[in-house]
Amino acid sequence: MFKYRSQNLNLRLVVFILLAVIAVQVVYIVMQNSLLARSLAVRRVHIPPDLSNGATVALDEVPKPNVYAFAYRVFQQLNYWPDNGEEDYGKEIYALQHMLTPTFLERLKADLHARGQGGELRGRIRFVQEMFGHGYSEERVKVLAPGVWVVTLDLNVVEYVKGMKVKDLTARYPIRVVRHDVSIDQNPWGLALDGFAEPGPRRLEPEEDK
Repeated sequence: MFKYRSQNLNLRLVVFILLAVIAVQVVYIVMQNSLLARSLAVRRVHIPPDLSNGATVALDEVPKPNVYAFAYRVFQQLNYWPDNGEEDYGKEIYALQHMLTPTFLERLKADLHARGQGGELRGRIRFVQEMFGHGYSEERVKVLAPGVWVVTLDLNVVEYVKGMKVKDLTARYPIRVVRHDVSIDQNPWGLALDGFAEPGPRRLEPEEDK
């Protein structure tokens, strides 16, 4: 009987040790997965759009074409009011908020409020598009500091009110872009618009349209 009890105690001890080892391994695996997830969340690889001549890509290095594409895509969407600017402008600001710095977001909200109070947005349709022949070039993306750029967009701006065209002009927008590492699900670019750089937006002269 004593021998049986001793063997039973030894068996329980072995089972306890095995369970402890398994628990430690589970905790270790969970911690490693958590660290890996965090690492993947903050490390991005930006692939240049033109790889015809090859490219050397470093982690978190953003090529100029990608900065330009981001600025154009977000700014164009921000100015896309297909039905009624009174509703569409606010919807776009909300949809793009994770790709805007908090400072620029507040400025846009203030602009929305001011235009809305003045009745400027009611029934207004608006869209912008890149001017033909004024697309990306290296000179259009200026590096101010690590993670800070100014992108020059030359755009055709068109607006309608009640089916009548009320604006059709070309304008230059110097847009400030900065690194903005937030949730990769909400902002996969890791960039954000930070407002207009000096001297601000201006209408292009006829000779500049060419």
